Amino acid sequence: MKTLIVIAHPSIESSTINKRWLEELRKHPEEITIHEIYKEYPDEKIDIQREQELIEAHDNLILQFPVYWFNCPPFLKKWLDEVLADGWAYGRGGDKLKDKKISLAVTAGIKSKDYSSTGRYTYTLSEVLRPFEVTILYTQADYRPFYAFYGAEYSPLDQEVELSAQEYIHFINSL
Repeated sequence: MKTLIVIAHPSIESSTINKRWLEELRKHPEEITIHEIYKEYPDEKIDIQREQELIEAHDNLILQFPVYWFNCPPFLKKWLDEVLADGWAYGRGGDKLKDKKISLAVTAGIKSKDYSSTGRYTYTLSEVLRPFEVTILYTQADYRPFYAFYGAEYSPLDQEVELSAQEYIHFINSL
C-alpha cells in the first residue's frame, strides 16, 4: 500500500514540526511518495492531469499542512478546487477517489485545550476540519481520522517533536 502525502506548507524551511515530519517521511520511499506542492508549483499553476494521475497511482492520500486561520494554506484550497474536479472526483463519472483512504496530518499552533467547547476557540480541531471531512466524503472516499500536533507556536521540546515524527509514521502505516 503506497501513500501519497501532499505537503502544503508555504515556508516549510522555517517550520519545526512539518520540516521534521518531512525528514522522517523521506526515510520511507518504498511506502511513501512525498509531493510538496508549494515547491512543485511556485507559480501556483497546477498541472491538473498530472496531479490526478499521481493520486490515482496511490492507495492512500494524506494532506499535510499547518492550520492557518482555522483552515488550510490558500494554495492547498486552490489545489483541492482544481484537482478534485467534477467528472473526476465527483459528479457524472467522477469516481476516481471512491473508497480511497484519505486523511489529514496537521499542525496547530495553539494547544489542544484551546480546541474544545470550553476552550479559547470554542470548537474542537475536528470541528474546524469538518469541511475537509465533508469534501472527502462527497467524493465517496474513505475519510480516516486525522493526525495532529498541537501547540506548535509554543516552542515544543525536541523530544515532543521527535515523538510526533515517529507517531506520524505509525499513523500512516495504520491507515
